[in-house]
Amino acid sequence: MTGGRRRSWRRALVVWAVLVVVAGGLTLWLQDSVQPQGPYRWEESSPTPSLPAGWKSACADATPDEQGRTACLIVTAR
Repeated sequence: MTGGRRRSWRRALVVWAVLVVVAGGLTLWLQDSVQPQGPYRWEESSPTPSLPAGWKSACADATPDEQGRTACLIVTAR
């Protein structure tokens, strides 16, 4: 191999290495920008309230649908 070929291979290898490093850095940078920002915490929820006494009689007039399900809205004051 002549000196010119050896030098061009070396340059090609350096250019390839620089491109790999730049592409890896861009990947990490863009991946971090897609992640949702913190802080992360658990949401505290209250237990499901129980139905008031007499709810069955309040929903007795509800008409079932074709699958036999009924919907009844009960509004209570807190």
